[in-house]
Parts: sequence; structure tokens; C-alpha cells
Amino acid sequence: MLAAKQAFSTGIEKLERMHPSTPDYSVVYNHLDLMLDLPWDETTEDNYDLKNAKKVLDADHYGMHKIKERILEYLAVLKLKGDMKSPILCFVGPPGIGKTSLGRSIAHAIGRKYVRLSLGGLHDESEIRGHRKTYIGAMPGRILQNLRKVKTSNPVMILDEIDKVGNDHRGDPSSALLEVLDPEQNNSFYDNYLELEYDLSKVLFIATANSLQSIQPALRDRLEIIDLSGYAIEEKVEIAKRHLIPKQQEAHGLARQNLKIADPVIEKIVESYTRESGVRELDRQVASVMRYKAREFATNGKMKTQVLAKDVEKILGVPRYSNDMYKTVNQPGVAVGLAWTYVGGDILFIEALLSEGKGELKLTGNLGNVMKESASTALTYLQANAKKIGVDAELFNKRSIHIHVPEGAVPKDGPSAGVTMLTALTSVFTGRRVKPYLAMTGEITLRGQVLPVGGIKEKILAAKRAGLKEVILCWQNEKDVKEIDPSFIGGMTFHYVKTMQQVLDLALV
Repeated sequence: MLAAKQAFSTGIEKLERMHPSTPDYSVVYNHLDLMLDLPWDETTEDNYDLKNAKKVLDADHYGMHKIKERILEYLAVLKLKGDMKSPILCFVGPPGIGKTSLGRSIAHAIGRKYVRLSLGGLHDESEIRGHRKTYIGAMPGRILQNLRKVKTSNPVMILDEIDKVGNDHRGDPSSALLEVLDPEQNNSFYDNYLELEYDLSKVLFIATANSLQSIQPALRDRLEIIDLSGYAIEEKVEIAKRHLIPKQQEAHGLARQNLKIADPVIEKIVESYTRESGVRELDRQVASVMRYKAREFATNGKMKTQVLAKDVEKILGVPRYSNDMYKTVNQPGVAVGLAWTYVGGDILFIEALLSEGKGELKLTGNLGNVMKESASTALTYLQANAKKIGVDAELFNKRSIHIHVPEGAVPKDGPSAGVTMLTALTSVFTGRRVKPYLAMTGEITLRGQVLPVGGIKEKILAAKRAGLKEVILCWQNEKDVKEIDPSFIGGMTFHYVKTMQQVLDLALV
């Protein structure tokens, strides 16, 4: 602060000596104007009422207990200590789950100003650090611009889509963010335009991302990762009732009409017209129902206040998704796997077929390197243990093997298809079918061990959405299943395995 006062005094003296018509006059003038506008010591008073904060968070968002607990812990420390280096929270989860709006709720809960900084596609380092002020059209970085706008040095600042920051010949913004997001360094953040150190330690930064893979490792190290997984059907029904339906009624001029949509109807919309982890598509489908009702009311001057299950098909058309295709696997060589995508969990079939040939392995379905390696590992394990598993070893020399993962237009990769590949191969070689209503996920080793994989909650919710009844997982993933609310996965059976032999015993009938 003292350095800023001295720099300002020097700038004023310099300005007094200059003639207004000189080119440098406006440069110095704009620089001093920024220094005056920046909130050096101005802060809003935090509201440390934890009960009120919990009430606000619960009113704005249904579920998300882990995140709410973390936020309340942060507030508790702030209340006791009075000051604290703000941690850099990073919400990671599929689109449409409420990461950005959760940041707004936090600001509302603690009485701070809210600022959102979209980083998607940002490729110029000076957007973060500012330009040198000698350039024509020079500006401070967007961090300082936003602080200038909200006139407080302790807002809640959302760094949206931090995983989509660009990187090219114009600079690397994610490296510029290292200083901003390091609690040990950001008390002396240097902006090129300001040419002074500015204290960002009072700002509560919250980053959002769909995937951690594309975040620079050094940047990821500075973030406290909080995973937001997808919503179960029961959660979506509650969210629709509490938030989406009232919001869309208001938006379509039906707020005064006593419109009722029963839980089974909402459930039908969720299951038959949306297949996502978040609620964005559900919001669009609810909006379609409201438009239909608004037209009915505007045309006739009245409308039916009850939306029934039979009306849904009339309003939204033929159901887009059906669970029937996943429920039964009728022939040997087809196994159901569980996959994680950045939009949540999904189901995939793995098909294996034998043909006349000399033991070649053909892989199709737009597979990445990891999945190709899983297939090779599975085949080698099967060849090495053919006698034990009950496969005729001669078949490997007389037949060619083709493994296909349908929907070839969609790229697929990841270390979780090993057990499914081996099950499909064993099934086709032995002629034994895979048990219906069964899905599996896990990676394998040549020794026949089953390894744990990630994204378990999303995968299990995807299996539940698809109407599957049993799931085979690595024994080390049991802890992940225990984190899921038991009411969301009622009626499902989980088998925890250590070896591939256990998988085959459970999966093949």
C-alpha cells in the first residue's frame, strides 16, 4: 500500500509537468485513474452465520453434501480466525450439474460480491497479467479489471472452465494463472499494466472444470479438487420439483396457474427423454412442456392443470431412450461394460466374434491405445490359462478374433474395459452366455488381477439408469460405492472381485 501511494504521488508530479497534448499524458492519466479505482483496502464484511449459510446453500442446491460441508468448514475457520489465506477450490464434474451457480450461492451465503471470469478459449497471457502500459490500447489484466468493477478486494471469483484455457504462440495463460492461484504467492500479484504488486489473498477463487486431464499439472497442484458427480434419478426429480419447474413456469408466464406435474411423470421425462449426468437437458424438456401449456392457455383461455404420463409423449414426441436394449445379452461374446465420459457415466457393449482364420486379433470401434492394450492383455491371459478356463487351445490357431465396440463414430479410451474385454472373449470361446442385467468395470493385469478404476459413482448411476441389476467391481472400489446414497442404488447387487477367475465365475452362465 505504501509503494502504491509513492507511485501515485510520483505519477501526479509527472502529470503536472506534462502538457495535455503530449502522447504520454493519456497513458499516465489512465494509469493513475486505475490506481484510484482499485479497491486497495476496501472489503465487504463477511457474514459468518453458519446456520444461515447452510440454509442458503440448501435452498439453492439439492444434494451436494460433501461440497456444502467443505464450504461450511471454510467459513468456520474464517469465523474463528478472522483472516485466512483463501484456499483455491476447484469443482470438477460433468456439464449442467451446477458448478458455476454453486459459486454464486457461496457468495450469497457469506455476503460477498460475485465475479465470474470465463477462461474457455483464453490464449493470451496478457488477459491475466495485463499489457505493458506503453502499448497502444494497453489494459490491465481481467483479474484487476473485475476487482475494479466490483470495488472490493475480497469477492468470490469464479474461474469458469479452467480446463479449457488455450496455449499457443501468443503465450500460456495457465502458467500466468500459477501466481494468481498460489495462496503463498498471490499476496504480491504483479500486473504488467499496474506495475505494482497487488494483494489477491483475500479473494476466494473457485475454479470449475469438466475434466482434470487437460489442466496443466503445476496448476492442478495448486487447486483443492472437489468432485461433483452426476445426479441420480431421485435427485433429478427433486431438482425439477424445487427449481426447474417453478423457474420455467415463471419464464413462460404460467406462474399464476396451479400447474401440477407428479413425480412419476417427471421420472418418465428423465428416463425416456434425457441421458445426462447434469440437469440441462431436463430443463429444456420441462421448458417444452411449459411452452405446450402456454400455447394451450393462450389459445383457449384455460388449460388442464395436471400433466399426465400419457400427455408426455404427445408433448415431447416418441421417447428418445429405451433401457430394454441393455437388459439382456442374448448370445455368447457380448458383455456390458461401464464407461466414464466427461458428461458422466455411460454403458457400452463389447462384442467378440470368431471366424475362420489363423489367430489374428482385429479391433474396431474407434478405440484409443489404452483399450487396444486391454484387449491384447485379455487375449494373452486367455491363451495362457486356456486349460484352466475350459477353452480348447487349438481354437487360437484356427480362428481369427474380432472385438468390436459399437458406435464407431464415438472415440473411446480409458483403463476400465479390461474385465469386459476378457469376459466377452471367454464367452465367445467357451460358448457360455454372459448373465443378463449384469455390467462390469475394471482393468486387468497379465497375472489375472483386477485393478481399481475411477468414476465409480457416475458409472453405477448409468447402470441404474439403464435398468441393470448387478455390477462387478474391483474390491478396492468398494469404498467408492459406500459414498453413494443407498436409496439411489436400491435393488442393485455389487460383486467385489480380486481376480479374473472370480469375474468369469460370476459373469458366465
